[in-house]
Amino acid sequence: MHLLDLVAHYPQQPAQGVPDWMLGFYKRHSISFANGLTDARTHVCWFQSRNFTIDLRLPLEIHQVPVKSLPDYSAEELQVLANYEGWEALCAWEGDVLSWHTDTSFQLHNRWPEPGVLQRIGNCMIEFSPSGAYVEDWRLQTSAAGPLIGLRLLEEKARESGDVYHRGGGLIVCGDHAALVLGRAQPLEGDLPLRDLVVRNGDDPQWLERAFNFETSVASGSLNSGFNVVLSTRAVRVGQPLIALDGFECLDDGKHVVQSLRVGGIARERLFVIDTLEPDISYTPSTGFTERAAQWYERESQTLSRYTQPLV
Repeated sequence: MHLLDLVAHYPQQPAQGVPDWMLGFYKRHSISFANGLTDARTHVCWFQSRNFTIDLRLPLEIHQVPVKSLPDYSAEELQVLANYEGWEALCAWEGDVLSWHTDTSFQLHNRWPEPGVLQRIGNCMIEFSPSGAYVEDWRLQTSAAGPLIGLRLLEEKARESGDVYHRGGGLIVCGDHAALVLGRAQPLEGDLPLRDLVVRNGDDPQWLERAFNFETSVASGSLNSGFNVVLSTRAVRVGQPLIALDGFECLDDGKHVVQSLRVGGIARERLFVIDTLEPDISYTPSTGFTERAAQWYERESQTLSRYTQPLV
């Protein structure tokens, strides 16, 4: 079954979750810290389903590592790789605060331990850290109205042998954008940050394969034509299809989905738990004015609208 058929024939929405204005794909415009410094260059992507988030954080392309096999990377390149960030996590919305838990993360320690105090105006969503350490400016990315699909990955395994390739992760499709996380098959041993473990084990090819057996990818396209990867923790994935859009089956319990696919010539199955399958969401960049605010904006538009333009 194609993903379009899955969302058409088995639509469902959880009773609880984040508000509608938070759904979709956001890119970070900037982060400003309490010391007065601001970063407006790092690639930071936020995909939001009803009850889970996918996050990707990468340096600029000129500072990313090229496509190579892991043993061919230098120690410096392995450190660049070890500082990539990509994760999927369940989230909880209480009042104006969003918190995350039960994550599947490329990093081994929590680099972002604080919840976020969130408010959105127009296409701009502002996130304050409760401690006052930073504030982030997120911008909803342009998309036509379309489905919202949120599937949390439980595991990916070979159909015949049962060998597990990935545990944990997820898929979010929101209009013209999609993101995928595939977790490691087995957790890494050790209490150190990933970058320190890479220094210790960087000359062990088998360890490197286990450590970097993780993917977070962001893609653009559509459910009709497919999604191609534009940013990824794995350089080889850029430009490739994000995920096959067919081979899906909703199980009888109505809570789980299985995808049958072939990867590297091996028949595999991905088992997902459904977060949401919504056929039509409007990813509108506006949040609307109150009547009084609309009158003010119209009255003062000669100056308020002097230089306005969409900013994503």
